[in-house]
Amino acid sequence: MHKLTRDDLYSLEDYAQVRADFRAQVMAHKKDRQVPIGAHATLYFEDRLTMQYQIQEMLRVERIFERAGIEDELGAYNPMIPDGSNWKATFMLEYGDEDERRQALALLIGVEDRVWAQVGDQAQVWAIADEDLERTTADKTSSVHFLRFELTPDMVAAAKAGAAIAMGIDHPEYRQRVELAAAVRDSLTADLS
Repeated sequence: MHKLTRDDLYSLEDYAQVRADFRAQVMAHKKDRQVPIGAHATLYFEDRLTMQYQIQEMLRVERIFERAGIEDELGAYNPMIPDGSNWKATFMLEYGDEDERRQALALLIGVEDRVWAQVGDQAQVWAIADEDLERTTADKTSSVHFLRFELTPDMVAAAKAGAAIAMGIDHPEYRQRVELAAAVRDSLTADLS
């Protein structure tokens, strides 16, 4: 997928005019890019459209209109756009109760390195986590991680041929496996070249 440039973005004034419709389009798109893994973990798969929305919202909230500020936002979010041989996701550990979340994050140290994807009968691919900065400490993991799943050419071909896709977590404190629904599989396969 091509990275975003300033030419792909709306000005603040133009974005104010199209925001409601653009947001509705993005929210509908995101529905087929979420993979809940058990009760407390979700992968939110990113692509060019989701990153354009994120950038537009940051520019809007921060009132950024100068070239350098826009380039900073592009530099921050473009790395989350898949490159054609991978999937990129925001991985969230979600607990409604603060005490439960604190206890879980202490037990789930290293969980970000135990997330996997599998295409058909190919081997599992383990996520590459937090390439921008470390988010886990000796005491706990973060509730948000950024993951990349790098696929082999055979995996890409199998996905494009319609192979089933499974994802899961293999951590001593959290073991789950899910098969992707067809709409989600098709949406993620569109990220592959």
